[in-house]
Amino acid sequence: MADNWQPGINRSSLRDRSELLQSLRSFFQQRQVPEVDVPVLGRSTVTDSNIESVNARVAGDSAYLQTSPEYFMKRLLAAGSGDIFCLGKAFRDAEIGRRHNPEFTMLEWYRCGWDEHQLMDELAELISQVANARSEAPLTVTKVSYADSFKSVFGIDPQSTELGTLQKMAAELGSESWADESRANCLDLLFSLKVEAQLPDGLVLIYDYPACQAALAQIHLDAKGRSVSRRFEAFFNRMELANGYRELTDAREQRQRFDKDREQRHADGKPEITVDEKLMAALDDGLPACAGVALGVDRLLMQLQGAESLDQVMPFSWSRS
Repeated sequence: MADNWQPGINRSSLRDRSELLQSLRSFFQQRQVPEVDVPVLGRSTVTDSNIESVNARVAGDSAYLQTSPEYFMKRLLAAGSGDIFCLGKAFRDAEIGRRHNPEFTMLEWYRCGWDEHQLMDELAELISQVANARSEAPLTVTKVSYADSFKSVFGIDPQSTELGTLQKMAAELGSESWADESRANCLDLLFSLKVEAQLPDGLVLIYDYPACQAALAQIHLDAKGRSVSRRFEAFFNRMELANGYRELTDAREQRQRFDKDREQRHADGKPEITVDEKLMAALDDGLPACAGVALGVDRLLMQLQGAESLDQVMPFSWSRS
């Protein structure tokens, strides 16, 4: 007889979770941003080599549980939906642990005509609103560029430092050789292991990520003439919560990035993923200028409650499913 039938979340936290979901929806309802309900099961998925999708079979055909609602939401945007948000489940075949679960709740929204800094401000307003409702001390919000946060820890510019130097630094932190690793992978390791650990308390918004980590974001020149991506990440007490972009709208450049993703997946020995041609058709037709961000709701609740693991804030984590 299974002895772990009970939920990990207690009654008080279950109520807090319900109130948080209501607060998130209310935030957008007050701003007249409509909620959309998109599929969690689709024929296509992301090509990113750092993200693994959960496979499924439907009527004998391959399918995927969606890693985020992004592709479906962008198709809505291209069809003229205007500002939209989605609050629902996402799935990733990744590590399982204190901060990771294969099924999780994601809040994602898009603002037409906005840039990444406007969206950062709205994200900060949203998180401050739900955090301040649960604490007497107001939430501290800090905005800093990726280059400045990296330099404050390592004393070097992540953009101009030679790849060989970054590989050597990464090897000193990693357990294996990093001699063949890319600039993006080296920077990701150094940032995640050292910079994130030294971020201040409260909400920290890191912007202007290196161009090599652009993903689906536009690229531009910063104030110092460096090529950076119009991408940001949000950390709450040093835990990554959100990832946002000034969205790439150039279909040709997006296809080139997808092709590079697929080449990297092949080099990493990972399953081949075809490009989502319906998304590409939407981009060809015209994605409006917009900024979008995805927020991990379960992690947000962890921070609001001071919980030690996702198991304490989810009705049934993977170990209890």
